[in-house]
Amino acid sequence: MSTPVHGLILFAHGARDPRWAVPFEAVAAHVRAQRPGCLVRLAFLEFMTPDLAMAGAELAAAGCERVDVLPLFLGTGGHVRKDLPVLMDALGHAHSNTCFALHPAVGEMAAVTQAMADVAVALLGAVTPLPPSPKSPPSPV
Repeated sequence: MSTPVHGLILFAHGARDPRWAVPFEAVAAHVRAQRPGCLVRLAFLEFMTPDLAMAGAELAAAGCERVDVLPLFLGTGGHVRKDLPVLMDALGHAHSNTCFALHPAVGEMAAVTQAMADVAVALLGAVTPLPPSPKSPPSPV
C-alpha cells in the first residue's frame, strides 16, 4: 500500500510585477525543503499564474488525496472571506476524489503576528533614538 500524497497550495493575491512573488516563492521553497514528501504549489488570485483552479487540478492529477490551502494574506478581507470560498467550492466539485481543506489567513495566526511584532521590536532596538528637537520660539500672534 502506498502512502497517500499530500498537497499544499500557498494562495496569494498576485500582482502585475513579477518581483512581488519573490517572498512567496521563498516560502514555498522552505516548505519543500522541510517536507520533501509534500507537493507544494503557489497559486494566485489574479494577475499571476497558476490560479487556484490550475494548481488544484495539477495536485489532484498528481494523486493528492488531500490538499491544504493556506491563504498567504495578512487578514481575512473580502478576497479570503468571499472570493476564496467560491473558488474552493468549484475546486471540490471539479476534483471530487481530492479533499481540499481551507485554512485561516496566515497573517491571523499567532506565530505570524508574533514574528511581525518581533521584527518591529528588533527594529526599534536597532534604531538610534533621535535627539530631542530644539524648542522653537513661539509664533507671533
